[in-house]
Formats: sequence, C-alpha cells, structure tokens
Amino acid sequence: MTKNTPTVKIIVATHKKYEMPQDAMYLPLHVGAEGKTDQNGNPLDLGYQKDNTGENISNKNAAYCELTGLYWAWKNLDTDYTGLAHYRRHFGKKTKAPFEGVLTYNELRPMLEKYKIFVPKKRKYYIETLYSHYEHTHYASQLDITNMMIMQKRYLNDYCEWLFDILFELEKRIDPQELSAFQGRFYGRVSEIIFNVWLDGEIKLGKIKKNEIKELPYQHMEKINWWKKGSAFIKAKFAGKRYEGSF
Repeated sequence: MTKNTPTVKIIVATHKKYEMPQDAMYLPLHVGAEGKTDQNGNPLDLGYQKDNTGENISNKNAAYCELTGLYWAWKNLDTDYTGLAHYRRHFGKKTKAPFEGVLTYNELRPMLEKYKIFVPKKRKYYIETLYSHYEHTHYASQLDITNMMIMQKRYLNDYCEWLFDILFELEKRIDPQELSAFQGRFYGRVSEIIFNVWLDGEIKLGKIKKNEIKELPYQHMEKINWWKKGSAFIKAKFAGKRYEGSF
C-alpha cells in the first residue's frame, strides 16, 4: 500500500461460526481459542484466525471476552488503522438485510484523511448515569477499583497500554471465583465504560483533537429482545437483581 492508501484491519471477535462481512478490511478472529476442542477432541477450528497465536492472552477469554481479540490485534497486526467489532455488532447503516449495511473500506477510506479515531454514536441514558446503571446491573466495585472502535496505530498502542495495565491490576484485586460465570466476565464491560475516560484524557492532554474523532452509526446483526432487557433492567434497579445473561 502507498502512503495515500492506508491499511485497515477490523477484527471481528467471535467464538462460533457466523456470517461475516465480505470486505477484505474485516478479519474474523476466533477469541478464546486456547484449549477449545471439537467433539473428537481436536483443536476447534472455525476456519478463522485464532487469538492463541503469536503474543496473546487467549486463556483469559472466559473473563476478558473480546478483549483477548483486541490484545491479539495490538500485539500481532501491523496496519495503519486497527479496529474491533463483534460478530453481532458492526459499524454501518441500518438496512433490512443487516450485512448489506456494514461499513466497507471504500466508505471508510475518504474519512481516513481527516479522522484518527472512529467510535460508535453515543448512547443516551435518560433514566440514570452509566455508573448507576452498572451499579444496579453488575457490581460498582469493579469500577471503583478500576469496545467497538477503529484507531490509528499510535492511538491503539497508547490505549492498549493504558487499558491492559488497568485490567491486569484489576485482576489482582477482584477474585472472579466469587462471581457467577456471567458476572465474572466484567473486564470487557469495564473497558467499554472507561474507554471514554481514556479518550477524554487524550483530548485534555492535547494528544488528539475532538474534530479528529468521528462517530459512526452501528447496528446489531440480531434482533434485541427489548421486553426481556427492559424487564431485567427494572428488576436490577428496583429489586437488586443483577444481570445474569446477555440480551
């Protein structure tokens, strides 16, 4: 690639076979591949790149979720921009057939000349703050002690160094054995919230300008059960019943 055609790889974190974007910009990544076997006892092969190659933390996936994929990309990819998406969530406009609206390299390319970091459009919480929402649905102490995006390489390096230093320290202070399997996967949830802390800090330090950050629309590949999610939220907020599953 020439200087005028920056390289981009967006890893798509997944633990199972699933429909994937066809654009070459996307790299399906089997997260948590370490130790996984098929019904015959052989290493599980989904046909995707695995996160237990090169420098990796694949064996932490039960707690770190897709962050083992982010760590793998940070340590093993060499591209001008690196991104993280989830097999059920992608950047792109909403369309009747979800995968038809997924962001392509040709759509992203013109924006690379102006922006250095791309993030999802903000979600608005009208009922409570992010902190109180987390406090009711998970465990606030995980925030007291203590991602979907596309970034230019230098910012990815800065972010990952900052993030994993925090998470590895958090790992020393909280025993996931005291939590359910679902609640034990809190590292990924914490990272989603404190990403904003890092980004605000970079802006205040003058390392990046607000006009160099672009919000992109995103969509879910599957329908969300809003009734189930809403009911779980009400129970969490008013009855102290924390989440024990995804929606």
